[in-house]
Amino acid sequence: MSTPKKIAVFVSGGGTNLQALIDAQESGILHSGKIVLVLASNPTAYALERAKNHGIATAVAWKKELGSQEAFEAAIERELAAHNIDLIVLAGFMNILSAAFTSKWPERIINVHPALIPSFCGKGMYGLAPHIAALEMGVKVTGATVHFVNEIPDGGKIIAQKAVYIEEGDTPEVLQRRVMEQAEWIILPRAVEQVAASMA
Repeated sequence: MSTPKKIAVFVSGGGTNLQALIDAQESGILHSGKIVLVLASNPTAYALERAKNHGIATAVAWKKELGSQEAFEAAIERELAAHNIDLIVLAGFMNILSAAFTSKWPERIINVHPALIPSFCGKGMYGLAPHIAALEMGVKVTGATVHFVNEIPDGGKIIAQKAVYIEEGDTPEVLQRRVMEQAEWIILPRAVEQVAASMA
């Protein structure tokens, strides 16, 4: 058996996708990789508590405190080096990483996006925005996409997608929850396992 790849999960908020990954790891769905670090972009992210509850190391890189993108990414890189990270998973990480950073991790950064790329993606399309856009456009089907991260927001190669039907009377919040439950929490752990298993 090969040694599991060391995974860092980047978070900014509640950490529901992180929880899906932890659950997948504990149930054996995710076994080719192991979450060894949870890094938050703000010190109050509840995701940090989730990590601590499962004995996973945590770190914070707060851009507001660090002052610049360069200092922010340098702090992240120090944590990644300290934990010998092989693979990065962005799970509700509300910060754009620069091309200088992403170029060092080709096909080793994974993101989950709450829409079917190429729809409702790109700059500014995070949080509730993709769901608001989908409802305003009147599409009948939305979903989630797991993709590699490159220098273009939501521009990397797609790893997995899952469709979710929009229902009559959906609000952005209701739709967000359904997309998480029916798509994100299912395809993200599978995609992370797939990528970790394929890494040399």
